[in-house]
Amino acid sequence: MNERESEEAMLTLASKLKRDEGVKTGRSTGGPSDSSHRVSIRDRLLIKEVAELEANLPSTCKASFPDENKLHHFRLAVSPDEGYYQSGKFQFEIDVPEAYNMVPPKVKCLTRIWHPNIAETGEICLSLLREHSIDGTGWAPTRTLKDVVWGLSSLFTDLLNFDDPLNIDAAEHHLRDKLAGGFIQTVLC
Repeated sequence: MNERESEEAMLTLASKLKRDEGVKTGRSTGGPSDSSHRVSIRDRLLIKEVAELEANLPSTCKASFPDENKLHHFRLAVSPDEGYYQSGKFQFEIDVPEAYNMVPPKVKCLTRIWHPNIAETGEICLSLLREHSIDGTGWAPTRTLKDVVWGLSSLFTDLLNFDDPLNIDAAEHHLRDKLAGGFIQTVLC
């Protein structure tokens, strides 16, 4: 989504918020007044968070919103510029549930990848995506989409974890093949 499209999406949802606020205070803005057109708390949060996200998106990431009226469903492309996965392009699908921000977004990797923290079926092992975490690093209502995107980006650099893997075979493969270039050659072929 380019800057103009992003602004249009924000304006579309912002106008829904304004119309809803007019209904609450009795000042109709010409829009429908039944409660089925009210904007959820999740969507109110997402309007602010998407603007913040787009202003602070890592240079290796690109977010796209297939439907500008549904900020709760989007895709993220991560193209690492360093490390094992340098020059790769990895697609993620992010769905933000209605109970957000009390529960984390649901994230799935759409690109098949040989990664210790991403299962071949797309599940992701990233502590901040855990609803409940023993170590206190899981999801909290103070976290935002920006944290999720930066966390996904970091899975390819500093959060790459071979010691506590989701994909045990990928982690063991790395441990067996510690020679420089051996793991990356297998990953990208």
